[in-house]
Amino acid sequence: MTITQLYYVLAVAEQQNFTKAAETCFVTQPTLSMQIQKLEEELDVLIFDRSKKPIELTEVGKKIVSQAKNIVNESYRIQDIVDQEKGFIGGEFRLGIIPTIMPTLLPMFLKTFIKKYPKIKLKIEELTTDEIISRIKEGHLDAAIAATPLENEYIKERVLYFEPFVGYIPEHHRLHNKQKLNTTDLEIDDMLLLEDGHCFRDGVINLCKAFKTHNEDQFQLESGSIETLIKLSNEGLGMTLLPYLHTLDLSDTAKHNLHYFNEPSPAREVSLLYHKSELKMQIIDAMHNVISGIIKGAIAFQNVNIVSPLPK
Repeated sequence: MTITQLYYVLAVAEQQNFTKAAETCFVTQPTLSMQIQKLEEELDVLIFDRSKKPIELTEVGKKIVSQAKNIVNESYRIQDIVDQEKGFIGGEFRLGIIPTIMPTLLPMFLKTFIKKYPKIKLKIEELTTDEIISRIKEGHLDAAIAATPLENEYIKERVLYFEPFVGYIPEHHRLHNKQKLNTTDLEIDDMLLLEDGHCFRDGVINLCKAFKTHNEDQFQLESGSIETLIKLSNEGLGMTLLPYLHTLDLSDTAKHNLHYFNEPSPAREVSLLYHKSELKMQIIDAMHNVISGIIKGAIAFQNVNIVSPLPK
């Protein structure tokens, strides 16, 4: 039994196809198939049911894959130990970022991080929170930046900053002339929301539901981007809530529609996420230090009340 064989098994388990798995492993399909067959012969079991389309794991195959993930992850730790011993901070690092954080935070720290750690090859993807959790668990992401807490047993969280919610309220809205908002002012039925799947949407709903009931059948306008929500709000279709960093680049005209909350301000907790196995910690530490140092100059709010991103 070899680690390479286990790596091939994991690829087939994920792709449910030998040809696609071979492509992801950068080997020929006959090579991959032969190695998996040798492992099955050695163990005297079938790991995959090849009669099914797509290919499925057998019952014992599911148990083997679960253990193989642990073994392959632990094998990566050997290189990790060597890198840390040498003080080497480099290599490929796969980072996921949720859509409501990517456009504001990434430009703030990326240039500084690349300049400070030129040997790190960053691969960054914009992913939903559910996709991030899945990819970290499966070993396809080294770390991610998302709203927390997520309460996931496989994932560790290191807080980067607290980002307050800010009301965006156009003229003629019932709250436009109010200097400071209270959470009790919010009515979800006149709130423009992000589409389902965004954790910021869940945070807004949780904030509103804490104080008011609402009619599930009433018409609600939803959008895939915060920029669209602002435009719709300007058209008089309702108010919306923005993450604080999204307010910094608004035009002076748009900033007249911003309304802050009385303290403690409702806010989301933004954290660096990584697998509990703690691989590539030297890079994770470096990223945490760079982002934390930069964000301190942008967000001065301290007295906040964290709103859960988990759907209720």
